Amino acid sequence: MRIVFMGTPELAATVLGKLISEKYEVVLCVTQPDKPVGRKMVLTAPPAKVKAEENGIPVYQPSSLRTEEALQHIASFEPDMIITAAYGKILPKEMLDLPKYGCINVHGSLLPKYRGAAPVQWAILNLDKVTGVTIMNMDVGMDTGDILTKCEVAIDERVHTPQLMEQLAEAGAELLIDTLPKYIAGEITPVPQNNDEATVSPPITKEQGEISWTKTAKEICAQIRALSQWPGASTFWKGGKLKIYDAYVDPNGEKLLEDYQAANGEAAPGTVLAAKKGVLAVMCQDRPLYLLEVQPASGKRMKVIDCAHNFEVGRCMEEHLA
Repeated sequence: MRIVFMGTPELAATVLGKLISEKYEVVLCVTQPDKPVGRKMVLTAPPAKVKAEENGIPVYQPSSLRTEEALQHIASFEPDMIITAAYGKILPKEMLDLPKYGCINVHGSLLPKYRGAAPVQWAILNLDKVTGVTIMNMDVGMDTGDILTKCEVAIDERVHTPQLMEQLAEAGAELLIDTLPKYIAGEITPVPQNNDEATVSPPITKEQGEISWTKTAKEICAQIRALSQWPGASTFWKGGKLKIYDAYVDPNGEKLLEDYQAANGEAAPGTVLAAKKGVLAVMCQDRPLYLLEVQPASGKRMKVIDCAHNFEVGRCMEEHLA
């Protein structure tokens, strides 16, 4: 069976690697164009492209699928099936109609929950305990096709988006390999999604990284973990932007708060409660949040153990640049 694979990030590379290792005939990898990465804006190939080229698979990187050239190029590979995994664009109907066995997608949520571009980030942001992977038939909508199979993945309370994506990639790759032969043999009955239960996961914006200390400690911790790869959660300290890459909620944090209040009175959200010996704790709506890794303005990314002493107890983090 001739497969055209479409995907872009590490999750896609993992799924593609599994198809290759299981000896499926992947005749073409379609992925997003190379993009500048980092402060030096180095032009970088998507992980799926790297995986494809390592295995001698032709790569196609159109800026749009909605052109006759793109349709004809993909059609020239005579696919029996198109498989997508985090490709990043909706396929037009003409392309969906090309393969004999249709087009299926590996989606990083339990559909119909979190249709859209950022299901992993939103699952963490919303403090979900469980997420998963859905294998689905594709249609012209955004993740609205019939469901073939699903599997669940637990969300650890300390996990960050890249680690959860890696877990979902492994689970999704295994689920795909289990699903494909049954699907091709006609042993799976596609199940329509319940649109009344659908939720969306729109792309993450830069503004979502801005911390509001009036939220609960668990909410802010989830924000930091969900957005640590991009755009990074941030606040302001002494007029400069402070990025926070990792933090945790200590179940025993009440003792720290009680000690601060006994010595200094009530602590407003954003107040630094402790800043010594590797402990940097900030008051949230309900309790302290313990910071683990930060990056001051124009500085390098550092563990708190190396910089906690630079912060002033009793002073407030700022939500906006002064």
